[in-house]
Amino acid sequence: MVARINDIQISKNFKLYEFECKDGSHLVKVDPLLVELLQKLRDKLGKPVVITSGYRTPEYNRKVGGEKNSQHLLGKAADIKVSGVSPKEVAEEAIKIGFRGIGVYKTHTHVD
Repeated sequence: MVARINDIQISKNFKLYEFECKDGSHLVKVDPLLVELLQKLRDKLGKPVVITSGYRTPEYNRKVGGEKNSQHLLGKAADIKVSGVSPKEVAEEAIKIGFRGIGVYKTHTHVD
């Protein structure tokens, strides 16, 4: 078995590598409050929350067309998917949990 970089359990259901920049660098920043709120959301929904985008380096953020002052740059945002739950439904639950920044897209939900 190959060891995974950042294979560190940071909450009941999340590992650090899930928040890595998707540019292949393995760089990661993650705000503990983001992890806490995502864990609450996962517990509330009773289903895995898949992080499609967590931390982004400035270069990668530009490459993917992210906002200049994106919360992804600070490790305070995640784009997520939950199987069998629409992005709108995820957003509604995220608001109840305490997320303040919400974006609803066709394929995912942005939370920060």
